[in-house]
Parts: sequence; C-alpha cells; structure tokens
Amino acid sequence: MELAPDVKKLALEYQRWYSSIQIKEGTPTIVVDEVAAKVASFYEKIRGVVDWREEHLLRKTAIERILKRRMLLGPLKDFAEPFLQELIRGGHFPNEHVPITKIEEIQKTVEKYSYLLEHSPQDGTEKVLAELRMWLLSVAASEIEEALAPPIRERALIEFMAQDMEERVRLQESINITAEEKSLQISVAVERALFKLDEATIMHHLLERKYSDWNNPSSETLKQLAAKLPLVKNELHKIVHHPLAERLYQLMEKYDSPYLIIGDILAEHPGDFEQLSSDATSLESAVQENYNIRLKKLKGRMQRAAIYSTISVFLTKVLLAFSIEIPLDKYVTGDFNQMTLLISVVVPPLLMLLLVLSTKTTTQENFQRLMMAVMKITYGKQNGEILEIPLIKRRRPMIQKSINTIYLLSFLLSFGIISWILWQVNFSVLSIIIFLAFISLIAFTGTKIRQRSRELLLGKEKQGFVYTIFDLFSLPIIHTGGWLSHQVARYNVLIVIFNFLIEVPFQVFVEFLEQWRSFLREKREEVH
Repeated sequence: MELAPDVKKLALEYQRWYSSIQIKEGTPTIVVDEVAAKVASFYEKIRGVVDWREEHLLRKTAIERILKRRMLLGPLKDFAEPFLQELIRGGHFPNEHVPITKIEEIQKTVEKYSYLLEHSPQDGTEKVLAELRMWLLSVAASEIEEALAPPIRERALIEFMAQDMEERVRLQESINITAEEKSLQISVAVERALFKLDEATIMHHLLERKYSDWNNPSSETLKQLAAKLPLVKNELHKIVHHPLAERLYQLMEKYDSPYLIIGDILAEHPGDFEQLSSDATSLESAVQENYNIRLKKLKGRMQRAAIYSTISVFLTKVLLAFSIEIPLDKYVTGDFNQMTLLISVVVPPLLMLLLVLSTKTTTQENFQRLMMAVMKITYGKQNGEILEIPLIKRRRPMIQKSINTIYLLSFLLSFGIISWILWQVNFSVLSIIIFLAFISLIAFTGTKIRQRSRELLLGKEKQGFVYTIFDLFSLPIIHTGGWLSHQVARYNVLIVIFNFLIEVPFQVFVEFLEQWRSFLREKREEVH
C-alpha cells in the first residue's frame, strides 16, 4: 500500500534524526570522572525523590536549577564547561557523548540570556522583575536542553500532527479567530498533548517562530528585544493562555495516541519504514509491538510516579510535623496527640498511592480503535473526518448564579465534612488546616498523574452519573490544590534547603573530587 505524502516527509525527518545521533568516530567529547559521576548521580536520584517531577521534565528541571544557581553564585566567564560537566556528572547526559563544540554554543546561549536580563527594563516592582528573571531563565533552560539533545523527531511529529489537525478541526463561525491564530493555537495544543511540553519550552518555540534569528541573534535584535522584554513575555503569555487553548488541548489529548505509535514505529525503523508499511499485515504487527512496549513503559512510569510522589509527600509532611505541628501542639496549645500525628503523616501518602495505582491505562476495544486510526493516518484514508470545537454555551444569569451557589456549597461541604471528621479525632485547628492543604495538593497532583495515564486512550471517555456526583465534591479540592501547588513551588522550604545548604557545598565537593582524581592520574602517569 502507498504511504500518504506527509507520512513520507515525516519518515525522512526520522532518518535525519537517526543520522544526527550517530557519534562520528574521532569527535572530541566532554569527559567527566566516573567516580565523581556516580556520587553526583546518586545525589540527583535522592533529589528526584524529594523534589519529585514528572519524568519528561526531569532533565529540563535539572538544567534550570543548575543554571539559576551557577548564574547567581558564579562568574559568567567560562561558564559553559563546568555547567555541562555538572549536567553530565548528574546523569542527565551520557558521559563521553556531548561534543566539546557544545561548550562554545552553550556559552553563547548563556551570554545571550544574560544580556537580555541585564538590559531589560528595570522600572517594575521587585516581584515583577523577579518573575521576569525566572521566566527568562526557564526559557533559557529549554533552549539549552534542545541544543544538547536536538528534538528533531519530536518537532517533526508535532508538525505532522498539527498539519493534520489543522485540516480536520472546525471552529464555529462565531469564534472570532484568524487562520493564522488557529494554526498557531493548534500547534501549541499539539505540543502540550504529544510531549507534555511545559510553558517555558512552548514559549521558547514561539520565540523561534517570532524571531527567525533567535538562536543566533544579531546585536541589534538583542538590543531591541531587551528593551521590550516584558511586553514580549506578556504577548507570549496571551498566546499560551488563549481562550481556545484549553479546549484545543483537550481535543488533541483525545486523538494523539495514533501519532505517538507512528512516531515509535518510525524511531524503530527510520530507514525501512516505507518498505515495512507497504504490507498492511507487517504494519499491524509493528503497531501491536510498539503499543505493548509503550503500554509497559506507561505502567512503569505510573508505578514510579506512585512511589516517588508518595515518598515526596511523606517527607514533606514529616518535616512540617516536626518543625511546626508538634512544637505548637506540645508547647503552645498543650494538646499534643500521637494518634492524630500518625493519621496526619500516614493518610496523605496513602491517598496519593491509591490515586496513582488506580489509574486506567487502556482496553482491548481502545486498542482496536487505535489500530484503525494508525492505518488511516499512515495511508491517508481518514475520509475527511471532522473534529469540531463547540462553543461554550452562555448561561442565563439566574442559572449561572445557581450553578455558582451549588459549587460554593460543594466546596464548603467537601472541606467541612473532612474538617468535622478530623475535629472528632482531636486534630487541632492548625493540624486540620495543614491536613486539608495536603489533601488538596495530593488530589491535584494525583489527578495530573492520572491524566498522564490516558496516553494510549483514544477518543472520549464515557462518564456516568456517579462520576458527576464525584466531580461535584472532588473538583473544589482539586482546584484548591492547583492554586496551592503554585504557592508551594515558590516557597518550598525543603527545596530551598537542598538548593543552598546542601547542593552548593555538595557540588564543590564533587568538583574537588574530580580534580583530585585527575591530579592522582597525572602523578601516576609520571611514574616510569
């Protein structure tokens, strides 16, 4: 059977990706000491448990963390080499794999963002300036990650799905949006759905679209951009948070599974995909095989998410209990109770574990639908299937007020019942507040992880009356957790301790260890 033209183009991009990851023999690479690397890698694993992140964000988060710390504490001159060495020691990139030429490239990137920070307007409040700095460094981390691991196949698959969806998605005529805006919004939604890219990475891609020379800008471009940096940030924020953005993302999330499977098959067969797909039976076998592989990986990620997130919640809760709850209950209120302490420490992690382990990944019926979708996309036989974005119906003022009242009552009832139960088992007011905050954070994080488990589910999920009742009482808790998670990200005491009281001296020790072992090797070689 004949491949669709856009699938042929996608296959060529995967061949280009495969060629790019082959290390040419004799290419000088960055080398770090193996012992120092094992020590640093062990620390990163411990850190990953305490400061838990979803797997696809681990490397980018590490780059951002190390970048911020080194830019804050160290000089900019000769920044890139020790920065890259730390990333490699931490296991974020393979040893003897990153070409030495990347040192100069990353140095230029860091200097570019440093220039933008130094020459951007300084007339805002301290909070606004701090937010601008954190945003720009987060974007810088995305650019550095892509410079070190170019996402050729990911971008090719994003473009492929976005073009396909642009033809299939229909908007209501009353939705006032230009064709260019529609194309841009679909592209952003596909990036979020396919690879769960974070906001900073998406904004980095938008900057590349806006400025053709972004990766190697002229001094004039940098000067102009620095002068209007806050305006550019706000412009990008409006694009990412467009009124249509969430609905488009939800739609892309429902139909991204077949594209992921096609990408997996192409990655496994970059050179002979056309030959493989010429026989429908061979392609079906490849779909089944890669579906099973992705399903196994998905279940593994869910299990690791359950373990790591549970440990992270447990450690944070124990820290709060010993630093705040126990001292106040014991020495201020005089109402210390060991049973309430045990409940407050044990229940939140168990709830997180239950939420994650009860996720639904796929069904046999879903697999059959996915198989059919892969075949249609591969051979261009989608028969003009249209996906519509419905309008949000405007409710009458009286109905809207009634709905808001019911939601408020469900909010009060949900938290009220939990508070009453805790009060009955002798929780103090402070302990109740902390417990409710933790339950909200867990509900939000657990829901996000459960949404990730839908990676292989295609189309809409049926939800009955029971789900409606459950949502009525759980959504207020989840939304509260969403708000709290942003606050925790800013003021997480445990992370501050790791960043400044532990990580800084630890990295100094690791670098000393590497230099010391290098010195010993040199002395050993001098012996004849």
